[in-house]
Amino acid sequence: MSPRWIEVLAPLARWWAQLGGALLFYTILPLPRWWVPQFEGIAALAPWVGLGLGLGLSSVDWTLETLGLTTLFRSALVVGLWLWLTGGLHLDGAMDTADGLAVQDPDRRLAVMADSHSGAFGVMVAIAILGLKTLALAELALGRPGSLVLAALGGRWGQVVAIARYPYLKATGKGAFHKPHLRLPWGVLEGVLASGLAVMTWIWIWPNQRFLALGTGAGALVLALLVGAWFQRRLGGHTGDTYGATVEWTEVLVLCWAAMLAHWLR
Repeated sequence: MSPRWIEVLAPLARWWAQLGGALLFYTILPLPRWWVPQFEGIAALAPWVGLGLGLGLSSVDWTLETLGLTTLFRSALVVGLWLWLTGGLHLDGAMDTADGLAVQDPDRRLAVMADSHSGAFGVMVAIAILGLKTLALAELALGRPGSLVLAALGGRWGQVVAIARYPYLKATGKGAFHKPHLRLPWGVLEGVLASGLAVMTWIWIWPNQRFLALGTGAGALVLALLVGAWFQRRLGGHTGDTYGATVEWTEVLVLCWAAMLAHWLR
């Protein structure tokens, strides 16, 4: 292969390797042996992982609907599958964050969050997150596929913004290696591009839902920013746990927002 072709294909090969690393890090999906992953710089690809995750969940939801399952039952199954595919990575972060924020002494919060044992507040938050996702999804008779995609995508874009914008509070940890390898501004703009693509596809497939699609897409981006900013305000920065909490709570709020918007637009 000529040096010119090597120069042209090198960025594509790097992106492909990073995508493999993102799939391994953010999901439990295995990679074929020939797919060599790269973990540096995978944070920017998290929204694309969310896009794929949302599409997969929507396909499962459609299959369950064709089998005649009730809306609430298949909503619960989809949320359970959602949790399983991510290996509980983000929910674990949301639980640890809840336990840390429950501590009155700010100096002890990071130590509590680092404890592997779940406290009462963490358990309550897990129940709230899974319950709200299930009930909000069950309310979505209109726009379920697009809402699932934008929730999964928006949550991961919120994480990318938090990595780019706010200080990391620990010297080490699962989230520590993301920040030095996040290339700005493109690393943040990729998620906006993915969101725009999802919204345009939604409108193309269901033109009569254009206002719901635009409203959910805009809401997903705004809510992702607000959730990350709220954790920054409470803790003075972010950790790997709050990155996970940002993903989970953004997903919850996007689904709730989409359900309310669908009700208002009926």
